[in-house]
Amino acid sequence: MPRTLRRCEWARTDLSIAYHDEQWGVPTHDDRVLFEFLILEGAQAGLSWETILKKRENYRKAFAHFDPAKVARFTQRDFNRLVKDAGIVRNRLKIESAIDNAKAFLKVQEEFGSFDAFIWRFVEGRPILNRWNSLREIPAKTAVSDAMSKALKRRGFRFVGSTICYAYMQAMGLVNDHTVGCFRRQEVSSARGGRLAEGAGRRAGVDPLIDAK
Repeated sequence: MPRTLRRCEWARTDLSIAYHDEQWGVPTHDDRVLFEFLILEGAQAGLSWETILKKRENYRKAFAHFDPAKVARFTQRDFNRLVKDAGIVRNRLKIESAIDNAKAFLKVQEEFGSFDAFIWRFVEGRPILNRWNSLREIPAKTAVSDAMSKALKRRGFRFVGSTICYAYMQAMGLVNDHTVGCFRRQEVSSARGGRLAEGAGRRAGVDPLIDAK
């Protein structure tokens, strides 16, 4: 019989298993994907990630395939369209924040050359490789996600609390939180996109452009 693969405990449905096996935790440096997950993680607040995964394709269609330049130009007419779109989370504040975040995203790109260059500074350009034995050991936020949240809020981003930022870090591979025993832990560690730094809770170095009060 074929060997059953061991996965992180949260990957239980067909949709979450596919996401876990193919994307979660892989170091990501594509600005469009980084913008996509910034919007999706904000939309997930108060909901299950499974709900967002089910709506992901609808979000792509509704938000111009996550082109931040196009989303930043959304008008009141676009907003009215979105609040009536049953394929996404029709929360007015979350929709407004997605448009505002697109504008803030463009400003970060202008300042740093790319959003990727900005966001990866929080982990000194290297994914943090944690060593958790079970899901209950994984924190909801860390000092790094606290710093990221504060920096994003200062730049006008919304729905970017520390817990959302940590989920974003996990999804985009800034931190590898695949548990010990999960077959993806080593595969993700070997993925191209950044060097690995062992140790849970390593604090990113202070960057004066990011952490200045």
